[in-house]
Parts: sequence; C-alpha cells; structure tokens
Amino acid sequence: MPIATVNPANGETLKTYDALGAEEIERRLATAEAAFRTQRSTSFAERARLLHKAADLLEEDQQEIGRVMTTEMGKPVKQARAEAAKCAKAMHWYADHAEALLADEEPAESDVKDSGASRVLVRYRPLGPVLAVMPWNFPLWQVIRFAAPALMAGNVGLLKHASNVPQTALYLEDLFRRAGFPEGCFQTLLIGSGAVESILRDPRVKAATLTGSEPAGRAVASVAGDEVKKTVLELGGSDPYVVMPSADLDRAAKTAVTARVQNNGQSCIAAKRFIVHTDVFDAFAERFTAGMKALKVGDPLDEDTDVGPLSTEQGRGDLEELVDDAVEAGATVLCGAERPDGPGWYYAPTILADVTPEMRIHQEEAFGPVATLYRVADLDEAVALANDTPFGLSSNVWTRDGAEVDRFVRDLEAGGVFVNGMTASHPAFPFGGVKRSGYGRELSGHGIREFCNITTVWHGA
Repeated sequence: MPIATVNPANGETLKTYDALGAEEIERRLATAEAAFRTQRSTSFAERARLLHKAADLLEEDQQEIGRVMTTEMGKPVKQARAEAAKCAKAMHWYADHAEALLADEEPAESDVKDSGASRVLVRYRPLGPVLAVMPWNFPLWQVIRFAAPALMAGNVGLLKHASNVPQTALYLEDLFRRAGFPEGCFQTLLIGSGAVESILRDPRVKAATLTGSEPAGRAVASVAGDEVKKTVLELGGSDPYVVMPSADLDRAAKTAVTARVQNNGQSCIAAKRFIVHTDVFDAFAERFTAGMKALKVGDPLDEDTDVGPLSTEQGRGDLEELVDDAVEAGATVLCGAERPDGPGWYYAPTILADVTPEMRIHQEEAFGPVATLYRVADLDEAVALANDTPFGLSSNVWTRDGAEVDRFVRDLEAGGVFVNGMTASHPAFPFGGVKRSGYGRELSGHGIREFCNITTVWHGA
C-alpha cells in the first residue's frame, strides 16, 4: 500500500509521501537511543508537565485534526472530534497518575527478613525505544494509549502508523514536539510494512506493541520472539452481545445499533455477534432492525451522518465477500447487504440472521457495519455460542439476573465483560484480549508497566 491520503468518501488521492530511506531510518534510531539516555532520568513532574501541555494542544486542535482523520479514513467527523477529546483525557490521566502507578513497592516485612535482607524494593524502570505498529481505524487513540504511558514511564516512542493515515501520523510527532518533548522522544516513521522487521531486530529497539490484524500480529510476534523482545498485541475481535429475557430490550436494542456501527463498524471491540434468547428474540430483532435502517449513511464531514464509508476499497470488498458467502449459504438478510450508489466505499448497515457455523462470517471478523443475529434457547447455549470464536477481546451481556451475570463473568473467554452497556475503553481500566485477540494489556497501571523493567532491589542486612 502506498503511503498516501486517499479520501474514502470519493476515492480521491489527496497527498502522497515517500517512504524513509535506510539512511534516515538509521538517523532516527540513533536519535531515539540518544533521547532515551536523557529521558529515562527526567522526573515524573517534568514528564507530566510536557504531557499535560501536549493534551492541552490536542484539545485546541480538535476541529482541525478531526477533519484530517475523517478525510483520511472516513469516520464521521463528530466521532473524530470525540476521539481527539478522549486522547487528551487519557494524556491528562497518565500525567496525573503515572508516578503513583510506578512507585517503588516494598514486600511484606516478614518476607524481607526471611530473605536475609535489611530492605527490598521493587522498582519500575523504563526499557528504551519502543516500536509501535498502529492501525488506521482509531488513528489518534490507538497511538495515544501507547504513547502516553510509555513516555510517562521514561521510554521513547517510534511510530509506524498505517500507510493510509500519514497526515495523522505526522501530526502526532509534531504534537509532542510542540509540547516541548526533546528531539527523539516520539518519532513518526513513514515506512512500509516491509521495513518493520529490520527496525524491530535493531538492538536499540527494546520492545514493540501492535494493534491490528492477526496476520500482522503473528509477523511482529515472530520477529520479536526470535530477538527475545517484549511485545503487546491487540488484534481482532468478534465480540458477542448477549441479550437474555430479563434485559431492558429498548436499551439493549438501541445500544446494539451504536455498538455495531461505531466508527463505521470498523472497531475491534465493536459488538459483532448478537446472541439473543428465544423468548425475546423477535422483539429484539424488530427493534434492532428498525434502528439499523434508521441510520443516515453519507458524507462523514456532514454533522448529521451516522455511518460513513469504509476506509479502503479493499476493506469493503472483503466485507462484501463475507456477506455474500453467508447469503449464498442460507443466511437471511434483515436489512442492508448492499453498497449504495455513487462514489466512495460505502456499505449499508446490515443484519444477517440464520447464520450457521459453516459460514465464513461465523468465524471471521466482519470489519464494517454488518451484524450477525443468533437465537439461543438458554444460558448454556448462549455461553457456548459466545465462546465459539477464535477471538476473545471483549463481550457484552444484557440481563438483570445476578446469577446469570456471575455465570457470564466466570465463563466468557474475553478480556472484558460489559454488563448492560457497550464495550468502551477508559485510561483507568486495563484493555486487551485472550485467544487470537492477542496478549498483554494497555491502559491503567497494567498498561504502563508492560514496557518497564520490573527490578528487584535487595539490600543485605
């Protein structure tokens, strides 16, 4: 894929960029290494001052960077502005909390004495330059949820962003520069995917984090494993959205629409498989279908648009293949399953019922505004179907029965269980998945410690 801004609303190429050459990549790696030698020794107060400044600048830039994101990858502009605001909030949060999250820990006095020591500390120290390979779907948020904790821990960042959001990628480098971070603390590398391996193998790069597809995660994890370097992976998802008889159906159906089509349906944590108890199936399906049909699909720069185009023509084609495969195998179309007339990579909000295990969409992630709807007879069947996926990112359950909640929390194979609400991320709560959705955690104290050297400091008696 060329490094270029191509407006998905009309297919027009707006800007193209040359990839960095080997000489410039080397210069930037050297700059990152030099920056880390200084950054690791700065105080939390100084790091927090700079990160607060960056957050303030981002808040001021919401309108401008929101339009840039929308033009590059197609999300409705009101959602783009909200993404920028969320990033600023996370930056302020880490600036305020990082020092406490990384404070020295002292083991129990009895254990210290038992070890023969006079004192023992557990200290969190930064690792060094961290390579971040990031996707286009949340082009600010995916980066900030890595960068804010990494910089506050004393690390430095190297960003390889998706090739279709180069302007957003360059904005991020400029944001940290304007905030006053020293040269080399955060750099954007305009490179193709083929250059990632050599950078990851460079001994100056100490770790990597990737958000993206399962194949991309496998590739980065394989190289990092060969080099014995730490990685955090957040990969695909096919999150279940379970509705039981005691649920508030009006709320569940209304939230289901937002949960499926947020970010034009291009979100790893979007609800994708809607698993509904037979007692309320018809009532939920009617409400859900009406809500999806009522959505306004159109120009993402229009403030009234609910669903914009998919980010790439290839992405729409991949989604259509999954839908066509399911329909040919007997799935029932409750709405959508078609591309609107006109330019741009749009796809109508779609619901498929009567989905069966032999259909590709049952096991593969549908990255677009397409929902699959399942009928189940009881709690056991709901849990089994929810877990019948190679992914395990998050999950949603709608019930007012406490025993059912306990069962879902115990048995769902996912990194999160959201009860009577929609999956969302927050800087204070850990985020990540299991199975083929990846490993490690972002956000919260768990996220900031992922790229730290957890050091035992032992003092003799």
